Amino acid sequence: MTTAPSNHRHAPHARHGRLRTHREIRLAARPAPGTPLTDDLFEVVEVPTPSPEPGQLLVRTGVMSVTAVMRTLMDETTDVPMRPFALGEPLYGPAIGEVVSAPGTGFAPGDLVQHDLGWREFALLDASAAQRVAPGLLPDPAAYLSQGPTAWMGVTRGAEVRPGDTVFVSGAAGGVGSLAGQAARLRGARRVVGSAGSQRKADILREELGYDAVVLRGAGSIEEQLCAAAPEGIDAVIDNVGGEQLQASIAVANRGARIALVGALSTQLAGSGSPTTAIDTFSLLTRGITLRGTVLHADHLDLIPEWYHRFGAGLRAGTLTFPHSRLHGLDNAPRALRELVKGDHVGAVLVEL
Repeated sequence: MTTAPSNHRHAPHARHGRLRTHREIRLAARPAPGTPLTDDLFEVVEVPTPSPEPGQLLVRTGVMSVTAVMRTLMDETTDVPMRPFALGEPLYGPAIGEVVSAPGTGFAPGDLVQHDLGWREFALLDASAAQRVAPGLLPDPAAYLSQGPTAWMGVTRGAEVRPGDTVFVSGAAGGVGSLAGQAARLRGARRVVGSAGSQRKADILREELGYDAVVLRGAGSIEEQLCAAAPEGIDAVIDNVGGEQLQASIAVANRGARIALVGALSTQLAGSGSPTTAIDTFSLLTRGITLRGTVLHADHLDLIPEWYHRFGAGLRAGTLTFPHSRLHGLDNAPRALRELVKGDHVGAVLVEL
């Protein structure tokens, strides 16, 4: 996917060695419900670089990801099982970085680790909060920040995709959806249909990511489009969106279809409160449709190493791809989140420091 360039130049203190200060991005104000994100909601602050105590790591951030849930976490209260961002405190999120110092731990300077303290140039964390990145498993360490494990969970555990299935992936151009279609193919799906918010994204899904057909949000009835795209019905659904798209997938689902609820983007990106969707329970009952909520870090952590072994092999063989955009410089992290919320990118959105 396209990489968003930047003219930003790294501050010298962030690039070379352990110096006295570094920068972090804090939440300066909470967005009003339903309003776009603006620069004044974020604050870049220079702070002392911390020193690790025994059992802690000091990690220099190399690359971080921004995800849709971060918009939700900017609200004072949320319905997701994650702590909201605190006013005046740095944001957090998945990141890959290099260990600088690790007294009294099993880590050594130079080790690559994954952690959840992005949005800052240096992170101080307990050694137990870092996951070692296996060197050489993935061609690009940034691919550890893909949402592939969630996609793999939705395909294998949630929707239980089987050979010959027709699969529908809502939000197919997002970080999960752009990999869920590929994962469904790995499981033997015969036909893969996705949804997207623009013709540009639809073209990318068909021409680059292996989707057979795409329904467009805002181009008429989703149900009618889905019926045309899958005239023999849907056997499995990976739902990242909820709302009208979930309702349409139930209407078009075959008897015995399996629907995995992976996300609720229709509400998360709107910042409009609790996600609610009217469900046709009679259809679920009479057609034996399974509707299953799936949460990776609650129930399916065992899938993470399995996915990365498959992902690494597929990336090297050219049978899988990692769709993402990569912005450069910590200053561009708020922009990255704004653009993700607006739907400007396909796949994961990363910020390289």
